[in-house]
Amino acid sequence: MPATIITNIKQLVNIRQQNELLRGKELAVLPCIENAYLVIENGIIAEYGEMDNLGWTDNNNDNLIDASGQIVLPAWCDSHTHIVFATSREEEFIDKIRGISYAEIAAKGGGILNSAKKIAETSELDLLRSAWARLQEIMQLGTGAVEIKSGYGLSVEGELKMLRVIKKLKETSPIPIKATFLGAHTYPVEYKENHQGYIDLIINEMLPVIAEEKLADYIDVFCETGFFSPEETEIICIAGMNYGLKPKIHANQLNLSGGTQVGVKLEAVSVDHLETMDDDAINALANSTTIGTLLPTAAFFLRMPFQPARKLIDAGCAIALATDFNPGSSPSGNMNLAIAMSCIQMKMLPEEAINAATINGAYAMELQDELGSIMVGKKANLIFTKPVPSLAYLPYSFGSNLIDMVMIGGEII
Repeated sequence: MPATIITNIKQLVNIRQQNELLRGKELAVLPCIENAYLVIENGIIAEYGEMDNLGWTDNNNDNLIDASGQIVLPAWCDSHTHIVFATSREEEFIDKIRGISYAEIAAKGGGILNSAKKIAETSELDLLRSAWARLQEIMQLGTGAVEIKSGYGLSVEGELKMLRVIKKLKETSPIPIKATFLGAHTYPVEYKENHQGYIDLIINEMLPVIAEEKLADYIDVFCETGFFSPEETEIICIAGMNYGLKPKIHANQLNLSGGTQVGVKLEAVSVDHLETMDDDAINALANSTTIGTLLPTAAFFLRMPFQPARKLIDAGCAIALATDFNPGSSPSGNMNLAIAMSCIQMKMLPEEAINAATINGAYAMELQDELGSIMVGKKANLIFTKPVPSLAYLPYSFGSNLIDMVMIGGEII
């Protein structure tokens, strides 16, 4: 196959010689090359450098792309989404405007329970079609890898249906997908007073099938007041770990739930949300290998205080950014917006936000050897910006679509 040679790149962003999970001051270091070239062979980054060092002679077979005035970045790695769902929930959006809280909506059968009811009524094929459309949407917005959770089934049939849809997406998607089993998203109505009964259902009836059909990479639990306690979270995670699923945890979203500490104890890949953190939770995370995944669009949509990103970074925590794309609390898969919010509302530097959305996001899906930076041997999943004055202009001009084109596996989509 002919090579693709991208020339005259205004700025080639996040070039790395080796992989490293970034934390503390390292998160603000974003290596770039001005006036650069990039060579892609068979969908893989083969070479890059300064234009003056491009040792290329004219070959009519090569595909040439002139990127004059454009910034080229690794595609976003969105490590927390729920994009398999049946319908939107804008009626709850109106409820929230009228002052009804997230917890009150859940208590009257809305929220996650609402989505679960719709999942039960929707065929696997229809779920696949709608999720595929969302996948195309986020790819156009620059996402080059995504994690997708179940959690709107809340029954053996519903959870397996969702995970089988995710498996089919995995098999057909041009971008890498990681699957997470989130059966412990909330308690179904029939188990509201019988927590152990639902935990037994997860452990004895869901997990064996998930393992047999290889339906998930991770297990997740919503560790939160009114949902799953730290003790229940640990029991469920360990059961999943016994089947080879690594833990991820919805932690510290609404309250100091103890989810962060459970995640650290279990060496979870990530603990996600973290809107509500104290010194103990921050110190636990900082002294661990677990990644703290921040979801600013969820805090924005729920009108909650944003995650304390500066405290987390300054304490030495490893931070990733993701969208939490879901119908109830973050109906957007736009990583560009999540990055802008992290700068505007959480006081992250543009360099920190981009690193958190690329290489650290890749680590949060264990895809760091394939994606997340410009490195020889990694997939050519790339974002080409429109002509912009600087890298900082991307989060600064938060309302503009600044993506000119997206490349997945060396092919423009």
